Amino acid sequence: MRVGILGHLLTFAPGYRQAGVSRYIEFLLRALPSAAPDIQPVVFSGPQADGGVAELPRNVQWRRSRLPTGRPEVRILWEQLAGPVALRRAGVDLVHGPVNVLPLADGLPGVVTVHDLAFRVYPEQYPRAKQRYLDLLTGASIRRAARVITVSESTRRDVLRLYPVDPSRVVTVPNGVDPSMAPVTDPARLRAFREARGLPDEFLLFVGTLQPRKNLTGLLRAYAAVRDRVAAPLVVAGGKGWMYEPIFAEVRALGIEGRVIFAGYADAAELPLWYSAATAFVYPSLYEGFGLPVLEAMACGTPVITSDTSSLPEVAGDAALLVDPRDVDALAAGIERIMGDAPLRATLRARGLARARAFSWERTARETAAVYRAALGADVVEERSEA
Repeated sequence: MRVGILGHLLTFAPGYRQAGVSRYIEFLLRALPSAAPDIQPVVFSGPQADGGVAELPRNVQWRRSRLPTGRPEVRILWEQLAGPVALRRAGVDLVHGPVNVLPLADGLPGVVTVHDLAFRVYPEQYPRAKQRYLDLLTGASIRRAARVITVSESTRRDVLRLYPVDPSRVVTVPNGVDPSMAPVTDPARLRAFREARGLPDEFLLFVGTLQPRKNLTGLLRAYAAVRDRVAAPLVVAGGKGWMYEPIFAEVRALGIEGRVIFAGYADAAELPLWYSAATAFVYPSLYEGFGLPVLEAMACGTPVITSDTSSLPEVAGDAALLVDPRDVDALAAGIERIMGDAPLRATLRARGLARARAFSWERTARETAAVYRAALGADVVEERSEA
């Protein structure tokens, strides 16, 4: 089976666009050839993917466009106009849209992965044109797909609630965790990392793109409430996304400039060091389709405090301290507790390491391949029934 995978959001250039969905595409491609040898992935990408192609399995075939599909408007035009022609020429049996969208006019059986529906749940946090595009194309892709993959049961419920789709066509396949996400235990490496980044021995860490739904303003207010009882600084590691200006304004308004460190984008290769060097990890997001940083932190043995909303309890299980992200007092109490209770941190560390072992990209690839086969079979059945 030849599966065309739309990889125009795959990038190996450092920056916030390398996080999230780009890593989903990358690790699916890394794991798919060994998990499903009967499937031939054919990846359609733009110039932004060139830097890391050589590191992926050799039996992944590439069709690279010369168009600058890293630009959203060019990518959208490629997907809907050039994509159907390219897919046909490549002779694929099935097309997989790994980030919410499929070509709508190619006539091929399709699978679409929906990571989250934040643009429907929090439409005010998106520029209006972007929100309308995402809603229109995601809805059309869900209706057109033979199968829909969601990365959590929470996102599956959102899909079924917000779009008209047969529940039997929507399948949950959780993300995995990069095998390199493991505890760094060498004291010399950790000491050198802290010195290079100007970090103290103890700090509270947040990792993620600076955008509204990550709830950084709520985190800042909670942290300010315990500043007299929690000596460790708050370190925010993440690139600027959109609508991030209020975050910096909140720091100034709260008078905590000297207590919050904005470290900028954290390169994926250094993430195990960031997590391992931290005393605890805090991720009070309002809404997540999966919440990969929580899983990564647990895999690195870092105690986690996160939200009791959306998909985050699914990922964390009993291995994290869960709080209401909208309740500043509850978040503040959680921060004070996790930073001041060493036995609790030891318990969460052990539970987190065990929990993270349940998530692997091999499992993700194997279950995704099963969805491909089901989608192709379903399409054959539908064609016969119409004949």
